[in-house]
Amino acid sequence: DALLGLPVQAKIFAHPLAFNVIPHIDTFQPNGYTKEEMKVAWETCKIFGVDEAQLRVACTAVRVPTLRAHAESITIRTREPIDVAGARAALDAAPGVKVFDDVASKMYPMPLNSTSEDDVNVGRIRQSLVFGENGLELFVCGDQLLRGAALNAVLIAED
Repeated sequence: DALLGLPVQAKIFAHPLAFNVIPHIDTFQPNGYTKEEMKVAWETCKIFGVDEAQLRVACTAVRVPTLRAHAESITIRTREPIDVAGARAALDAAPGVKVFDDVASKMYPMPLNSTSEDDVNVGRIRQSLVFGENGLELFVCGDQLLRGAALNAVLIAED
């Protein structure tokens, strides 16, 4: 129906998903964030082994009609200056990460090139316009079935 321009009825989600994005995953919490958004913050702190006061994380989770893969636009603010070349080198050396960042060749992370890949693709690495030399912007995409919470738990346990 959507391809024909006809009205589409929502059957599973609160709104039609075809040709749409829905900024609502799971239930809304008293702080205005959804449970999925809070899980991103909690799991990030758990992976880094810090509490929420040490690592401030905020996001908006959006349901996007892709077959598989999660994607995130990330803004990082650092205490010390950080440059793109140093960040790219650190990411390149990180296990489980593939730097996929050549905008001149139109190469950047997307669900289509991240699905069925073990590593998380990181790209669009650039200095933050908001935080200047103390910040970066990047885009990451990964197959949540291969590089999701379950695999990360196994990798952490193996360490």
